[in-house]
Amino acid sequence: MFKAALITGCFFLYSCHNDYQQVQDLAKKTIPTDKATDVTSYFSQGGITKAKLTTPLMTMAQGDTPKTEFPKTLHVDFYDSVKLQSKLFAKYGLYYPNKHLVFLRDSVVVFNVQGDTLRSEELWWDQDKEIIYTSLPVHIRKPDEKLDGDSMTADQNFNHYTIFNARGPINVPDSTLPAN
Repeated sequence: MFKAALITGCFFLYSCHNDYQQVQDLAKKTIPTDKATDVTSYFSQGGITKAKLTTPLMTMAQGDTPKTEFPKTLHVDFYDSVKLQSKLFAKYGLYYPNKHLVFLRDSVVVFNVQGDTLRSEELWWDQDKEIIYTSLPVHIRKPDEKLDGDSMTADQNFNHYTIFNARGPINVPDSTLPAN
C-alpha cells in the first residue's frame, strides 16, 4: 500500500511540471487592453502642440514593453508653434510610450512646407530628440531635385536632413562654388 502511494505521489510530482521559460514567455505576452476607432490625438510639449495624429484604428497593449499600434494607416501633422511644418503618412505604425519612439512602415511618406517629399518603406521618429531616421533606402523629391539614398536622418519637421550614400543631381548655389 505504501509503495503504491509513493509511486502515485511521484507520478503527480513529475507530471505537474511547467517549463520555466514557458511561464516567463506567458508572463511577457502583451494583450490588447484598449481599442479605439476614428482617433484624433494631439502631442504637446510645454503646452505647445507639436503634432496631431489621426488614425482609423488604434490598439494599446500593456506588458513589459507597453505599445500603441496603428494597424490601418496613420496621418501626423507636425507643428512649430501654431504653423504646420510637415505631414506624415504610413500604412502601419507602432508607438512605444516609455521610450518616446514611433516606428512606421509600409509606404511611409513625409511632406514639408518647402515642398520636399520623403518616401521610404520604414521610418523611426524619436520624440525626445525630435528626429526622424531610417536605415532603409529613401527617395527625396524637391521642387527642383530628385535624390535617392541608402539611409537618412532629419529633424522631425523634415526641414534639415542628411542622406547617406546620396545619388542624383544636387543643385549648388553659385555663391558656394570656388572662385578661379
